[in-house]
Amino acid sequence: MGSRAADGAASEQPPEDGMPEALGEESRRLTREQLFTMAATASINFSSMICYSVLGPFFPSEAEKKGASNTVVGLIFGCFALVNFLTALILGNYLTHIGAKFMFVAGMFVSGCVTILFGMLDKVPSGPIFIGLCFLVRAMDAVGFAAAMTASFSILAKAFPNNIATVLGSLEIFTGLGLVLGPPLGGFLYQSFGYEVPFITLGCVVLVLVPVNMCILPKYDSVPSKDSFWKLILLPKVLLLCLIIFSLSACLGFLDPTMSLFILKKFKLPAGYVGLVFLGLALSYSLSSPLLGLLSDKLPYLRKWLLVSGGLMTALCFFMLGPAPVLHIESQLWMFVLVLVLIGFSLGMSAIPVFPEILHCAYENGFEEGLSLLGLVSGLFNAVWSLGAFAGPTLGGFLNEKLGFEWASAIQGGWALLSGLATGIFYITEATRRSSSSSLQNPPGNNEERTHLMGSET
Repeated sequence: MGSRAADGAASEQPPEDGMPEALGEESRRLTREQLFTMAATASINFSSMICYSVLGPFFPSEAEKKGASNTVVGLIFGCFALVNFLTALILGNYLTHIGAKFMFVAGMFVSGCVTILFGMLDKVPSGPIFIGLCFLVRAMDAVGFAAAMTASFSILAKAFPNNIATVLGSLEIFTGLGLVLGPPLGGFLYQSFGYEVPFITLGCVVLVLVPVNMCILPKYDSVPSKDSFWKLILLPKVLLLCLIIFSLSACLGFLDPTMSLFILKKFKLPAGYVGLVFLGLALSYSLSSPLLGLLSDKLPYLRKWLLVSGGLMTALCFFMLGPAPVLHIESQLWMFVLVLVLIGFSLGMSAIPVFPEILHCAYENGFEEGLSLLGLVSGLFNAVWSLGAFAGPTLGGFLNEKLGFEWASAIQGGWALLSGLATGIFYITEATRRSSSSSLQNPPGNNEERTHLMGSET
């Protein structure tokens, strides 16, 4: 186990200058298997995000017509994240028993089917039946999403052990593209053809991708491991990294129910222009993620500082988003969009290095390298992200209602401030402890004494 852990930790290090030419050539050239893996993962990133975000422009108003209150609509959205949290933990633990490829394809199939089912809910009688079926279908969608995403993270880490951050960052372009295109595409199809067409169209696209991914996605053999979630999550460093994931997801989720209302009220923009304001965050995150992933892989020692500076920068941006009333600065549209662009970049600084950093920590602590560990890590990542996605809108909506958007966004940034400061203190303490332990093992006088003795012997 120790040698495997050492090998795994070594895979986190950048290649040295003395690398053999053949190995360097192999690392620069993607194999057919790797290309197919990237294509399959890009398809699930894009399709899942566009299906997730398509509800925003029209579902709340349709649900109100069916007798659902604003609180119930919020719970329908929130139950997705809550079920995702529970499912990701379970599926991550049993990834090797189920099989990564089967979990990926089955998750896509379930997601496509329930997306089509969601388009049929307008035929259901109003009241409790409609509300109950909304919760049921949304929960099933969360199960499919959790299965596909947990498997895709594991497969990617298996296919790209030496540059997982670069690949994850590159594929975030498709995640951002899905989030950007979902609302306008859903709004257009809804206005042109009615409630059913957006869901049926996107569901059919996902189902078409299922046989395609069955053919192109490689199958990875795996051996079940004795390592458990508890052993992983109780590591102090992993707990801290989970706090980072939670804070990022909560901050991002806070914007979903609050930001559009603030823009409409504060800047008096037409409803059609609100989606353009969202582009600032989505595009900056999508475009900066590949660069941040490459930086994380090429210079692994920078990950810790990306995590710290990303958290602190996110906290500052949320403080300026309103801006906080204590600053006595009048909110301007150009400043609001600029802050959103910076938020997208700062979220990428923290989100991209987290996954490889958790893997590196697991290898350092003796976890066996393989698909079983990758399942644990990807399940943990998706579960904590989903928990933040549930807490962010819930707490954010309450704070927005009681205190207003300006104070609510400043308080929400406290999650990122807490994670950034805690991470900085942890890494400084860790570096100090390692420095003191190495100085105790190798006292400064040792080399001089050894030289003196050798000289006297001659």
